[in-house]
Amino acid sequence: MRAANFSSQFGKFFTVERTLLIILVTALLLRFLFLDLKLLHHDEAIHSWFSINLLRDGIHSYSYDPVYHGPFLYFITSGMFGLFGSGDLIARIIPSLLGTFAVGLIYPIYKLGYLDGRQTIIAGLFIAISPSMVYFSRFLRNDILILFFTLVLLVSVLYYLEKNELKYVISGAAAIGFAMSCKENVPIILLIFGVYILYLFYTKKAVLPKYWIRDLIIAIALAAGIMAVLYSSFGAYPQIIIDGPSEAINHWLSMHEEQRLGGPFYYYIILFLLYELPILVLAIFGIFSFLKKHDLKNTNLKQNFEDECEGRPDVDADAEKSEINEEIKKKILKPIAKIDKNREFTRFCIFWMLASLAIYAYIGEKVPWLILHQLIPMIFVAVYDLSRLKIWICAAGVIFLALMMVHVSFTPADISEPIVQVQNSEDLRDVMVFVDFADRVAISNEVRWPFVWYYVDDYPKKIAYYSEGYDSSIGPEDYDVIILHDGEGITDISGYSKYTYKKCYWIDVYNLVQSTRYKADLTDENYRNAVIGDVKRLLSYYFTRDTNLGSINLDVFVKNRQAA
Repeated sequence: MRAANFSSQFGKFFTVERTLLIILVTALLLRFLFLDLKLLHHDEAIHSWFSINLLRDGIHSYSYDPVYHGPFLYFITSGMFGLFGSGDLIARIIPSLLGTFAVGLIYPIYKLGYLDGRQTIIAGLFIAISPSMVYFSRFLRNDILILFFTLVLLVSVLYYLEKNELKYVISGAAAIGFAMSCKENVPIILLIFGVYILYLFYTKKAVLPKYWIRDLIIAIALAAGIMAVLYSSFGAYPQIIIDGPSEAINHWLSMHEEQRLGGPFYYYIILFLLYELPILVLAIFGIFSFLKKHDLKNTNLKQNFEDECEGRPDVDADAEKSEINEEIKKKILKPIAKIDKNREFTRFCIFWMLASLAIYAYIGEKVPWLILHQLIPMIFVAVYDLSRLKIWICAAGVIFLALMMVHVSFTPADISEPIVQVQNSEDLRDVMVFVDFADRVAISNEVRWPFVWYYVDDYPKKIAYYSEGYDSSIGPEDYDVIILHDGEGITDISGYSKYTYKKCYWIDVYNLVQSTRYKADLTDENYRNAVIGDVKRLLSYYFTRDTNLGSINLDVFVKNRQAA
């Protein structure tokens, strides 16, 4: 009896709201603890450098360039630097905050009835501890910001379809405006959302609000206004409003063709298998569960009409075509089919997930942070129809996700993981000790990043960059430290000691998969042996994460008196 009473009290305390709050606090801690544990990635250093220059040199120092994506990231990061000072930790605060708030945005979806309590808790937990979600919430790139704005848009659309209130038009339009000011892949999201909304109207699962034209005009004006202000650098470069879209389209079409950072069409499936395996498995279960079930039948409108009219003297139920009956029908019968909210939301998320997987598989540029835009709908699909078996998979999955998340986000060393893409090596901390204690430092332009960011205050007084390769004419006697790309092949500088460090690193895929060196021919014994070897290495890697790293290396020459 006492055990049953305790269980009852336990259940009453851990309501959906309290449980989600605990998950939210957990997400906050995971995103902010040791936020500067790892050095900034190459891209993060560039974004930070643009932002600090924007703060120091004013609005005219920034002009939109599609190579570096939209302006929102720079303006918001510059504002953080202005408020709290510059640094790695400050640079990552906004991504960490919005990555945390993404967990909280599950709650309004639950309040509208599109998710039940268990789905809400598990979806929130998955977002809170997902390795990809946590890693890229601690990372100064646009994608976690876009994910946050995507969820704001989703919530706004759901509330608008239910309540038809202007405030949801404003919140949704603002989300679009800010998201479009982040990065050029947002139109993909808008296209997916737009197609499904049209489907809802076409099937009469949703009806156009009375003032939809007014609301559409307001939404377009607000979103376009936000974009115009940010892309023009608050009016400093108004021509960008006209030229920017074509520049962005031309640039990213060329990147798609070039495949500068290419990969196979199944690139993101590999990432899901490595980092989000339980979510992927549950999503597959979710799709099969969805297909097995059938939609609720539409309400029998004729029977509904007869039931509603029973006992009403002003209606002749037999004279269906009378004017008064037609008027009563308009009042009684809703022009919308009865739908299961949870099921319809899952239908949308399946469409969203499959469309995203297909589009990003096709796009030539393959980078790990784009997994976020495929992962968020997958999480919603994964929590559909939570049977007892799926609950057990969720429990085991949480352990898997937590262990992997700790590994990729909190290992204070170089890790052989594709999620890091090309990450600056922790070896650079040793190099920076030499730089910090030097009076004058020469650095080759070949390896200037991330030094440009970390020593932004020391150029040109302390730091000198040169672009033509090492030449003794630069006057080595004038420098305490000389940092070169090891590819420059300088073996010795008189009076200096030489040290070699990794600058940046990546997982050596070609060491893991060696069958690509042969023509794909199963009759060839060498090819068959190579494939067998690949399978063994990949299985070993999956469980040990032990494989070679590729790297760009630095040759650091330190004046002997300083080395001593």
